[in-house]
Amino acid sequence: MSIRSPLPLLLSALLLLAAIARADDRWAPNAVAGPVDQLDVSGNACGPAALLAAIRCGDGKWRAVAEKIPGRSDRSKLLYIIKAHGVRPSASLRGRNRWSRHGINAEDLADVAGELAGIGGLPAPRIENLLPGRRESVPNTLKRLHRRFRQSLINGLPPVISLRRYVLRHGAWVTLDSHFVTLVQVPEKLAGGEKQFTLTYFDPWGGKKRTATLREPVVPVLSPDGQRSGALEFFAPDADVGRDKARSGERTLLVPAIAIGRW
Repeated sequence: MSIRSPLPLLLSALLLLAAIARADDRWAPNAVAGPVDQLDVSGNACGPAALLAAIRCGDGKWRAVAEKIPGRSDRSKLLYIIKAHGVRPSASLRGRNRWSRHGINAEDLADVAGELAGIGGLPAPRIENLLPGRRESVPNTLKRLHRRFRQSLINGLPPVISLRRYVLRHGAWVTLDSHFVTLVQVPEKLAGGEKQFTLTYFDPWGGKKRTATLREPVVPVLSPDGQRSGALEFFAPDADVGRDKARSGERTLLVPAIAIGRW
């Protein structure tokens, strides 16, 4: 009597799991390109690094843009972006350049993204506030963000997300620090009544692949009335953004503030 090898069955099971994962997730077209490490250039280069990662992890048209950016390494391409596009007058900060020792804000980074898109004749990415609108509930904000992120991935450009670390200090929420990351995966669909979803992002601080959960905060944050939360929580245990600026015992929260993408 012959004994059937378990290897074909195991292989079939693995292929089935892979197929299920592909069906349940929406990934950046070229996520295998990986993150860009801002520390190759500067500790305040997270914006340009997150944007470069988004461009090279995009579809063929965006990857062509990445190829056209002068430089043969991440470092040289980052330096080009900063010198050619970052050291220009800011449209939102009077008397300052877009990029400085403080980094770059989302509005100026969106302008840089538009200029780089022009290299390939592509439409400029759009910028959107990720905080709930005046008449928007937190559950609806979660759905909106999922739609925007998914659509940008479908349209070929992984969205760049501006994160902010807030601390509850003397009864008020105060900004401690901010950081840009590149989102490369979201669930294909959200179940009805879903209050959170897990996503994958590239952190330019050290060039790491990370996971986080976007969810309704347990305690209202940035609340306009002390009851309805004014933001979602970007729960990312590995993200140290601004934690070193918090005092002992203070409660902090990481919040998705602004996105730059194609929707």
